[in-house]
Amino acid sequence: MPLDRIIDRAVRGERISEAEAVALMESHELLELGRAADAVRERKVPGDAVTFVVDRNINYTNICITGCDFCAFHRRQGAEGAYLLDRDEIFAKIEETIELGGTGIMMQGGLHPRLDIDYYCDLLAAIKERYQIHVHSFSPPEVSHIARRSRLPLDETLVRLREAGLDSLPGGGAEILVDRVRAEVSPKKIGADEWLAVMEAAHQCGLRSTATMMFGSVETRAERIEHMRRVRELQDRTGGFTAFIPWSFQPANTPMEATATASGLDYLTTLAVSRVYLDNVDNIQASWVTQGLKVAQVALSFGANDLGSTMIEENVVAAAGVTYRISRDELVRAIEAAGKRAVQRRHDYSLAAS
Repeated sequence: MPLDRIIDRAVRGERISEAEAVALMESHELLELGRAADAVRERKVPGDAVTFVVDRNINYTNICITGCDFCAFHRRQGAEGAYLLDRDEIFAKIEETIELGGTGIMMQGGLHPRLDIDYYCDLLAAIKERYQIHVHSFSPPEVSHIARRSRLPLDETLVRLREAGLDSLPGGGAEILVDRVRAEVSPKKIGADEWLAVMEAAHQCGLRSTATMMFGSVETRAERIEHMRRVRELQDRTGGFTAFIPWSFQPANTPMEATATASGLDYLTTLAVSRVYLDNVDNIQASWVTQGLKVAQVALSFGANDLGSTMIEENVVAAAGVTYRISRDELVRAIEAAGKRAVQRRHDYSLAAS
């Protein structure tokens, strides 16, 4: 089918196929694709509002048993630089976040060989006892690891975490949801089916989540669409994804350092196609952390309606040599400079008090 017909159908609200999405991904009609993605965004999220959240990434441990090739953050237990934050350190970070107007925290860490469900539930309960803050934490690989370490089924693990104070899950650890790719970049991490199983179980027990895609490593463009297809199929079943967040692989300081990653043009193409193809996900988030603020501003005309977090703290991407930082006021100015209206939100996409 000609590209213009695929684009016309998507703009009208018709669902496009996986093959049609691949054709869009492999086309060189960037501006036309951007206009289409913006039209779809306008239908899904009308108006000029661009949302963002003020929160902090608390990377509570870098000790990890998987050692993924794309990750510059992990350390083996006992290695130089390996750490596990104590509660007072975590509490201090939460208190600073609240003082800066933050409404949530995202705790993510390595797959620690000794931490089980009791550690996580006790930590969540202690946080909720002290602070009124949204806890958006623990990616599917972490949840799966907690379940295995604790000899519990996934659903029971998630219910216990929710009852202790977990509010929602980040979409980390997805990389590309194609096992050929995962076998190359993260062979010790859970497979695509298990990542999706964690998310489905989370949605079924009342926890919503985001979905991410780390692209620009060893995958093909067709495999990026396969990833999106699997997200779209799960969203059809559960409706539990609040947002889709594509971000580009950062190779510095990793065993894959020589790998070329996605260019700005490739990033914008992939972002636009995600908006067009993922017709059942309301929010598409631009990644200023990996692409920089200028490209993120352009992305607001390529289907994105959200700029993610101010990132009071972030250590995983920073370990790969990408250390963008931005204040709330700077993020607001960047959104307004792109001709949009900045609106602070919470992790569930409800609007935060101004």
